[in-house]
Amino acid sequence: MGLFPYLSSYLVPQATMFASRPSGHWEMWLVILLDVVILGKPQPPFDQVKPALPALAHLLHSNDEEVLTDACWALSYLSDGTNDKIQAVIETGVCGRLVEFLMHPSPSVLIPALRTVGNIVTGDDAQTQCIIEHQALPCLLNLLANNFKKSIKKEACWTVSNITAGNKEQIQAVIEANIIAPLVHLLQNAEFDIKKEAAWAISNSTSGGTPEQIKFLVSQGCIKPLCDLLNCPDPRIVTVCLEGLENILKVGETDKNLGSTGGVNLYAQMIDDAEGLEKIENLQSHDNTEIYEKAVKILETYWLEEEDEMMPAGDASQKGFQLGGGDLPVPSGGFNFS
Repeated sequence: MGLFPYLSSYLVPQATMFASRPSGHWEMWLVILLDVVILGKPQPPFDQVKPALPALAHLLHSNDEEVLTDACWALSYLSDGTNDKIQAVIETGVCGRLVEFLMHPSPSVLIPALRTVGNIVTGDDAQTQCIIEHQALPCLLNLLANNFKKSIKKEACWTVSNITAGNKEQIQAVIEANIIAPLVHLLQNAEFDIKKEAAWAISNSTSGGTPEQIKFLVSQGCIKPLCDLLNCPDPRIVTVCLEGLENILKVGETDKNLGSTGGVNLYAQMIDDAEGLEKIENLQSHDNTEIYEKAVKILETYWLEEEDEMMPAGDASQKGFQLGGGDLPVPSGGFNFS
């Protein structure tokens, strides 16, 4: 039958009973038992360890740093998964305490608390909103803007990226928390591991954001660092940056068509000025098909028409470009508008 059914059927109820008693030396004994159950290999079914959640919630009010650390790590494992697991963690009432720990002076407590908060915001919009309503965003701003170690900044960027993957109101909450400026700073200047997570956070904002929110992102300087990452060796991040730039270009094109920018896509100009156009052209020879196809699509949509308008009559047909109808043949060397 194995050890875990015994542990989950006997020790978890015992842990819950002990959790109701005054704190003392039992706390460390309790957290060790819970760790054995929760972190064991193979990991037991969630239903067997779910009864331990109230005990873990109680342990978050301990004065012992080691107990807090282990309890937060246990919660991080229990919240890493499907939305029903995340909901079970939320329903124990731990969100407020976890957010408080984002300001804890000890990294050993802060890091697993941040991981758990990050796991919770991978859930649905309502689960993400629970973390926002417990005032996590000012805490995340502190982690992004101040002198914390690389692993904490990376985790904070990842957490923000999951929030910006939410709805427009949640993206607006991130904007109003003044998180975008430090996020863009990290996107431009941090180590690559942090830049990757920051790129996700910005790109997600452009995907779900309103035109006004996207314009705000541009005003904070996101175009240049997104363009710079088009040269990075990680194909997934190149795709993420292309998607972000494409979403920005769509807003610029709408303004152009409305006649509010003098017939010019201002964001296409900004991408060109940031050497992004040249990088997008170079991506036409990328080994990754998705990247190649997206680069061609962006060039066709936002630069081919502009280039054609600047040509004397007849030049477009001589180059093999056909605008307006039929298929558009791609030159063997790709498009080049630089």
